[in-house]
Amino acid sequence: MTNYQSLAGVWQFRQAGAEEWLAATVPGGVHTDLLALGRIPDPFLGDNEKRVQWVAETDWEYRYQFAAAPELLAQPHVWLVADGLDTLATVMLNGRFLAHTNNMFRQYRWDVIDLLQPTDNELLITFASPVQYITAQEAIRTLPGVSQAIPGGPHLRKAPCQFGWDWGPQLPPIGIWKDIRLEGGGGVRLADVHLRQHHADGQVTISAALTLEGRTDEALSARLRIVAPDGEVFEAEAAISADLNLQSTISNPQLWWPNGYGPQPLYHITINLRQGDAELDSRGYQLGLRTLELRQESDTWGRSFEFVVNGVRIFAKGSNWIPADSFPTRISDEYLETLIRGAAETHQNMLRVWGGGFFEEERFYDLCDRYGILVWQDFIFSCSVYPLDDPDFLENVRLEVEENVRRLRHRASLALWCGNNEMEWGWVDWGWKQRPDLDDMKAAYDRFFHHTLPAWCAAEDPDTAYWPSSPSSDTPFENPNGQQQGDAHYWDVWHGRKPFTAYRSQYPRFMSEFGFQALPPLATIRTYADEADWNMTSYIMERHQKNDSGNSLMVGQMLDTFRLPKDFPSLVYLSMALQAEGIRYGVEHWRRAQERVAGTLYWQLNDCWPVASWSSLDYFGRWKALHYAARRFYAPLLLSIEDAPPRQGIYLTNDRCDGWEGRVTWSLETLDGAALAAGEAAAQVEALAAAHVKTLDFADIVTDDNRRSLTFIAELWQDDELVTRQTAFFAPTKHLRLTDPAITAVCRQEEETLHMVLNGRSLARLVELSLNEADVVFSDNYFDLPAGRPTTITCPLPPGWNLSQAEAALQIRSVYDSF
Repeated sequence: MTNYQSLAGVWQFRQAGAEEWLAATVPGGVHTDLLALGRIPDPFLGDNEKRVQWVAETDWEYRYQFAAAPELLAQPHVWLVADGLDTLATVMLNGRFLAHTNNMFRQYRWDVIDLLQPTDNELLITFASPVQYITAQEAIRTLPGVSQAIPGGPHLRKAPCQFGWDWGPQLPPIGIWKDIRLEGGGGVRLADVHLRQHHADGQVTISAALTLEGRTDEALSARLRIVAPDGEVFEAEAAISADLNLQSTISNPQLWWPNGYGPQPLYHITINLRQGDAELDSRGYQLGLRTLELRQESDTWGRSFEFVVNGVRIFAKGSNWIPADSFPTRISDEYLETLIRGAAETHQNMLRVWGGGFFEEERFYDLCDRYGILVWQDFIFSCSVYPLDDPDFLENVRLEVEENVRRLRHRASLALWCGNNEMEWGWVDWGWKQRPDLDDMKAAYDRFFHHTLPAWCAAEDPDTAYWPSSPSSDTPFENPNGQQQGDAHYWDVWHGRKPFTAYRSQYPRFMSEFGFQALPPLATIRTYADEADWNMTSYIMERHQKNDSGNSLMVGQMLDTFRLPKDFPSLVYLSMALQAEGIRYGVEHWRRAQERVAGTLYWQLNDCWPVASWSSLDYFGRWKALHYAARRFYAPLLLSIEDAPPRQGIYLTNDRCDGWEGRVTWSLETLDGAALAAGEAAAQVEALAAAHVKTLDFADIVTDDNRRSLTFIAELWQDDELVTRQTAFFAPTKHLRLTDPAITAVCRQEEETLHMVLNGRSLARLVELSLNEADVVFSDNYFDLPAGRPTTITCPLPPGWNLSQAEAALQIRSVYDSF
């Protein structure tokens, strides 16, 4: 039986060359340890980021003194196992050198049985400055990278965004960022377990190919044990042979489905390696039973790009995931689940783990398995040229790829391996090919991402599709953002300053990145900016905007849509409403074209620090307007309006596996609720399809004089139940003749839930609800409230609150209040 001794907990650390040892926490890092001791200011406040740059420019030492557990010392082998060292580490045990490490994405393991003693062991890990290292390497060989980052990041296998990005600070962590421990065992251990599943004739056969490390003359056996969600047990056992492959067949499998398509039952798998009655080693997994393919077939528009799960074509609804904290050891289990659950609650079924971060920890993929979130997994290369012609660099990457593919390949949530983020696009359009000194690097890129890396993936995980880059047409260096095949990133609305209507000119086969920025909620801005700095062009606000001219781009697009806000809180509100409206406009268009477009992943789900960014959930997990909008535009049954004044087209999109029938009512009315025209139409849509219900032309009613006073309202009904409502207009919001809607809210409490019935005497555009001094998620928010249409909204009552407190704290804002 393998024995473990944790080495996590209270360590000591110091700046290299210093006398004083200070208390440290492992897993952790230098920044968080210094912060806990009050030795540095909070890097997220004000402009403190620049005041702590010295930390990553310095070498550091960590030490741990311990006694070895007697049961460990009795084992033939004891390994020191470090799941994550960030990044340039020299490891010594009891004065003996073990290794230099240079990859934060790898696990390191050393047999230390000959170095351990019963007591007074000292483990010393010295971390060299990553900034000094990449700066020295960059001076030798300049590699194109990200303008917002400390130059040289591609030289080091460390999360690229930690050196800075256009939404993230330059705060590269240093330290032991994952678990560290001693593992004791016999002469043989499980080096690798490859779980696969074969679906045929309504049954699923699970196989486990075992690879052993070590030697013994004793007879060994292995057992595969599968516990179904209902408790039924399936087992297989066999004596060890050269190529052991255990198998067990499940006759009535419970299939795993992406969020919104069915449940997520998980089977628990245990592999035991035994010598007689003694257990030598074991591994445990959770497994969802499903088939998954990336289907690419010729069609009317070129070649499809569709994820198919259990034979069902999935429309991928989701977003892009970045590391959830600049200091990842601060991410709690509770916070991580809040983010993943937030994606699931908005009907998302896919997250793209973006290639500028890192391979996530097991708990991330556990949550994605549980919540039905498919994972598009980038390898960790992004927006840069890497030294892929360096044999040592390449071997380091090979071990990194092997380890992480083996670690994740069994996951029900794993949908795709993708080579990199935007690097093929860089070679085509970013000027890299104009540099003669990079000619060999383009060839190295071609070799690696189109030949070497896919071969490594196929060898380790033949069941998961590989894609060379995002975006890519899968034809090297040809039209990476094309509309005929592959995936696309569309940034002309943000970086190119095109209007939101430009989204409707795009019909990608799969839209894997697009986005628009917003400020975070005011409660979050308060955490880093004093009220004196509440101005879009203030020094502090621009320190928390990492995209060049980002605040100007936000304001420019804002003034195309809304009137000039009257104050800073109104500007914050309008920035979030603008982001939500823009992304909604694109997603609804692409979902109407779902036979052509197979998925949309907006940029981005989350933040790594409090900042103006493209996220829908801010650093504290607060829902921005975009996140509420996502819950509407990603709904399984979507009612949308294709507005082309004076025409208004009504559409249904259905992601469910069965058809839907109901009715649509519509009305053309003034902003104060007087109907000028109204009607009703039967509505039906097939499973996994979109349908045009009706297009209405109001050319004989809408004039230049009255168009600013009109709204078009469509409501979707099933029997007598209102399913959803949509509104559209005939003039930009800034030109509407909005009047004070005088919104009333009648509140009541039912157990721990607050119910609010809202009503207005005229249309209220983009109604925002909040509870002062409390963070809650409302059943809906940032919605239009037409005149005379009472709408009920609910939210959890904050712990300890009563109805009168909630009524006093309730704040209601609409566009009318912003100018």
